[in-house]
Amino acid sequence: MDLDATTPIYIQIAEDIRRRILIGDLLDGDQVMSTTQYATTYRINPATAAKAFSALVDDGLLVKRRGIGMFIAHGAHARLIAQRRSDFIDARLTPLVEEALALGLDPEELINAIRTLAAPRAHAPEEHR
Repeated sequence: MDLDATTPIYIQIAEDIRRRILIGDLLDGDQVMSTTQYATTYRINPATAAKAFSALVDDGLLVKRRGIGMFIAHGAHARLIAQRRSDFIDARLTPLVEEALALGLDPEELINAIRTLAAPRAHAPEEHR
């Protein structure tokens, strides 16, 4: 976490937890550090960590167990993958397709170009992707 970054700290915390869910470092049912632990570890206000947790609860990625703490929600990884895929299509793929069509590329040409670019990566060992 970069306390000097322009990205608010609570967003950095939330993104770090999302990243850890995506890579499998945090699994369904795993407990995350408490707001007090975040405050102590990173020397931040506990309310900052609470704001990050609140956003993750709203996204269905964390659940609060009263008196026990915060835990990764059941299905959080799948939910996060689905959201990221949707965001990818909206933010990157849709504009790419629109530009390709505007340049006169045939949809089949575009599909073949994507297949050509993706093929070596799809068959590469996991650590090289």
